[in-house]
Amino acid sequence: MKVILLERVERLGALGDVVNVKDGFARNFLLPRSKALRATSANLKVFDAQRAEIETRNAKARAGAEKAGENLDGATYVMIRQAGESGQLYGSVTGRDVADAVNAEGGKIERSMVVLDKPIKTLGVHPVKVKLHSEVSVTVNINIARSSDEAERQARGENVIASQFEEDAAFAAEAAADLLEGGAGQHEVEGDYA
Repeated sequence: MKVILLERVERLGALGDVVNVKDGFARNFLLPRSKALRATSANLKVFDAQRAEIETRNAKARAGAEKAGENLDGATYVMIRQAGESGQLYGSVTGRDVADAVNAEGGKIERSMVVLDKPIKTLGVHPVKVKLHSEVSVTVNINIARSSDEAERQARGENVIASQFEEDAAFAAEAAADLLEGGAGQHEVEGDYA
């Protein structure tokens, strides 16, 4: 199906381009979200007559997104989650979770704006792309930790999982040294066993 794009669509074209797309993509995504019109002769005439207005509206929306993006770009949001010893989360962090964390701190984004290639399943600081407009993207950092203390350590750049293993190894070595010093398991026996 041929459509006229009413805004820039990634990997498809810019405003005003007439492109050929699959019918389902046009019917289910582009047309219902007002991102395109069917490329009929009547719609081409209407688009040409309203092109300046559409471009102005798009520029205004982009400017609003850029202004909102200034506050979000590079911001860090902390999420407290349960995780195992190896840093693997019991569950995962999805786009909805990221949007909820940003909105809780005063940002205004929708779940559909969060671009996650795959869900986040480990502790740490993860950069997440947020697409505020078809031409405006920002990156926020999501700090996923088991406690607020751990989140602060991660924010300073410490690898919490590696340091935990080092602490456990040092404790085990210290315990082994104590056992050897004390002669654990060796008791002097008094008396005669017959």
